[in-house]
Amino acid sequence: MMATWHIGIDAGGSHCRARLIDADGHVVGTGQTGPATTRIGLGPMTAALEEAIAQAFAAAGLDRAARAHSAAGMGIAGLSRPGAAAALEDVDFGFARVALATDAQIANLGAHRGADGATLILGTGSIAQLRVGGHDFAIGGYGFPISDEGSGAALGLSAMRHALRALDGRTTRTPLALAIAARFGHAVPQAVAWMDAATPADYAALAPIVIQHAEANDTIARSIVEDAATHVERFIETIFERGAPSCALLGGLAPRLRPWLRDRTVARLSEPSGDALDGALLLAGYARV
Repeated sequence: MMATWHIGIDAGGSHCRARLIDADGHVVGTGQTGPATTRIGLGPMTAALEEAIAQAFAAAGLDRAARAHSAAGMGIAGLSRPGAAAALEDVDFGFARVALATDAQIANLGAHRGADGATLILGTGSIAQLRVGGHDFAIGGYGFPISDEGSGAALGLSAMRHALRALDGRTTRTPLALAIAARFGHAVPQAVAWMDAATPADYAALAPIVIQHAEANDTIARSIVEDAATHVERFIETIFERGAPSCALLGGLAPRLRPWLRDRTVARLSEPSGDALDGALLLAGYARV
């Protein structure tokens, strides 16, 4: 069946985006909601996906019946978790066909227009996605707090640790520690209560504060960011060791961490040819992205 419309969906730990195009590749509708990762459970994830999809079709002036003439490509964070793909395959969104992949896979597809190459994605989490000889595989991305080195969540977690130690008097109360502690009224119980319910995205929201203070030469903030940069450097080295011909740096945190990398590392990076939603549309079967 030739689809009349194609929709690409990028569902990650911070937000879910949808892009709807017509047969000529023109964007006719978009949608955006909150997190849509397998970590939040099938029900909430499906609800976020459905809302983003509905927004895109409504923006195009199309009703639900149009989905029967549409092909979808969905990149879902955490899809590699056992049972996640099978559970999502059982959900009927009303499309003529649906292709599933991880959010990292669609980002890599978009960055290299489906060709061999790699992407290191630095956002709420971190993961390297590679395509070598047409074979797709990932490095890292095992989930916060065990993995996600060099990510926004990792930066935020380090900042919280520093702030709590400073409140205890176990380390210096640098401007970073005071800025983080101020969010909790400089009270340990309030900070602990926040941590009880905090998500990776909540920790990642602290990352800009860490980088801001690192840029202002806060000693602890600098050490946190420099440690993150070391992890990013090793990611990039491994990507090339594993045979990728090129590597693009992606994700919301990438522009903030790039200046902390060595010049020789930056020189090896390439610019992406497209974004994750371009990759999702390629996954959906639209060949002219």
